[in-house]
Amino acid sequence: MIEADDLTFEAEVLSAPGPVLVDFGATWCGPCKKLEPIVDEIARDHAGRLKVVKVDVDKARATAARFGILGVPMLLFFRDGQVRDQLNGLQSKATIGQRLQKVL
Repeated sequence: MIEADDLTFEAEVLSAPGPVLVDFGATWCGPCKKLEPIVDEIARDHAGRLKVVKVDVDKARATAARFGILGVPMLLFFRDGQVRDQLNGLQSKATIGQRLQKVL
């Protein structure tokens, strides 16, 4: 999984071709730690079709503010540099997969 911060978010997410799933989280966040293996599995399942990027909100405060991230974990689904969908909180792989189909 690729990590992005305020300096690399534009290149890694907004300028990326195709769909991008961004996992906004924090090292101190319990639900984020539970979500991480689910997101890793989704990244493996969709390798070559989906880019998955992790953003630590404590290291990327400007990016978190730009996208209105008030709580973590938060998943944003991007396509062509635009947010197409979002999920807040700990979610199942099935729920994330259903939402992901909208951007793939």
